[in-house]
Amino acid sequence: MKPEDILALPYRPCVGIMLCNPYGSVFAGQRLDSSFDAWQMPQGGIEKGEDPQDAALRELEEETGVPASAVEVLAETSDWIPYDLPHHLVPKLWKGRYRGQKQRWFLLRFLGDDSLINIATKKPEFSHWCWLHPKELLEKIVPFKRDTYERVIREFVEKVE
Repeated sequence: MKPEDILALPYRPCVGIMLCNPYGSVFAGQRLDSSFDAWQMPQGGIEKGEDPQDAALRELEEETGVPASAVEVLAETSDWIPYDLPHHLVPKLWKGRYRGQKQRWFLLRFLGDDSLINIATKKPEFSHWCWLHPKELLEKIVPFKRDTYERVIREFVEKVE
């Protein structure tokens, strides 16, 4: 695909979840499909007709095993936050239909204990997980998502700590 073809593509509607524990740390998972450090917070597509908050709670359970009953919704980003994929990934993901994702992020407080977290789900996305301080997370994520994560952390940091 040529760069101008990629720029003409739409963004995929998506949600992101910043799951925080009572100690000010954030859930991060190492992507199962990556052999290098590629940590991220849970995220996923919004199904047709689905409310973004409902999508966030569904994705959280699908990726971490944490049910909606074990979290409290604290905040939502003020707007959609887009990011572009590196051009070489566009044809490989989502059948080349999207240039990246536009995400609505939700800050959720985890009310349970770590035994509720189970990344060995039906369709696992993470090989392992941990709790990280938000600034540590920025050091571990893939570079093309760093601006998005910086913006999400800026919007939510006062509510996390």
